[in-house]
Amino acid sequence: MSLAERLRALRIDTTPLRESRDFRLLWAAGVVFYFGGMMSYVAVPFQLYQLTGSNALVGAVAIVELIPLLVFGLYGGALADHVDRRKLLVGTGAAQALFTAILAVNAFRDEPSIVLIFIVAALLASSQALQRPSREALFPRTVAHDQLPAANALGALGSEVSLLVGPALGGVILATAGAGWCFAIDVAGLVIATGLYAAMRPIPHREETTPPSLRGIAEGVRYAFGRRDLLGTYFVDIAAMLLAIPVVLFPALAEDVFERPELLGLLYSAQTAGALVATALSGWTSRVHHHGRAIVIAAAAYGGFVALAGVMPGFWTAAVCFALAGAADLISGMFRATVWSQTIPESMRGRLAGIEMLSYSIGPLGGQVRAGVTADLWSVRGAISSGGLACVAGVTLTAMWLRSFWTYDARTDEHAVAERAARAAVGDP
Repeated sequence: MSLAERLRALRIDTTPLRESRDFRLLWAAGVVFYFGGMMSYVAVPFQLYQLTGSNALVGAVAIVELIPLLVFGLYGGALADHVDRRKLLVGTGAAQALFTAILAVNAFRDEPSIVLIFIVAALLASSQALQRPSREALFPRTVAHDQLPAANALGALGSEVSLLVGPALGGVILATAGAGWCFAIDVAGLVIATGLYAAMRPIPHREETTPPSLRGIAEGVRYAFGRRDLLGTYFVDIAAMLLAIPVVLFPALAEDVFERPELLGLLYSAQTAGALVATALSGWTSRVHHHGRAIVIAAAAYGGFVALAGVMPGFWTAAVCFALAGAADLISGMFRATVWSQTIPESMRGRLAGIEMLSYSIGPLGGQVRAGVTADLWSVRGAISSGGLACVAGVTLTAMWLRSFWTYDARTDEHAVAERAARAAVGDP
């Protein structure tokens, strides 16, 4: 194989976008939705700090959002396994547009209400938690089973571009026009995304469903914990986020360690830039079948690069390490998503998406607390490097404990084979 052919083989596979109208609509809706959401993501804390001058109140928004996330994430998963998922996407998208419009109107007032911001933040978290499991459950139904790795890479590309561009543009709009216009742009994005969801064809459930209930939620939890390959994906993700996430320490690292506070933004964007490069060169992922092994190696590499960043003598070498960490984290995430989408049965997909949403939401919250406390008790460098090394150890122990996760092969795994057969039986690609 020539060098040119090798480079072409690395390029991201765009087949799902070319061949599936529903995937194009779902993907485009996600990009627009996430980009608009980044506007509100930077606007809410900025507005709260302007109004109150309190970091504690800014941080309290996360606490207000956590409970709805826990409750409605699980319920939204059970709901997604019963109702028309496309209609649920449309309904919850319209609700989010309404709630965000309230934030916009409030921001344009002479004296914005602080209490209203907290109330609407909780309502937005509730509607988002209800929506996401349906989107995740519909995702595998829009492409052929063997195209799911490429589809997951494209999904990651859209979200990473939004993550890189959205906050930067939001910061400019905040400085020049104010928070109200950030919320207004988010409303426009939500309306467009909801329209794209509505334009999708109906995708009915493949088999009989049961109404959402505590019993149904418990059934989903039992199923998740009964499969060691799924447990591996959850525990690896939690280990990486709980033990190694360094973001909360970036201000101290830039100002106190490197004495370059003007470069703080580059630390935040380094991981995203690395993830974007990894996504653009993700063509090789479709040829990997041992997904558990790939998840473990990539997650351990993430921890290793974070640990190296903590001991780097200069700002730029540390930023490169964070970029490499972002690339490794993205690769681990793509393979986790592939395991979920290729092996979870249709009847369980919504509930498992709700459980998965909790696993990647709780880890970063706990990780921020761990990093902050460790930095105060020890040092910023020590907190970053020790967290990265702890991640490597945690991921390694998970692989040793869950041997079937390490040996997972998508070609022969019983759950992947069963899902391929189930799709073929009803004429799904």
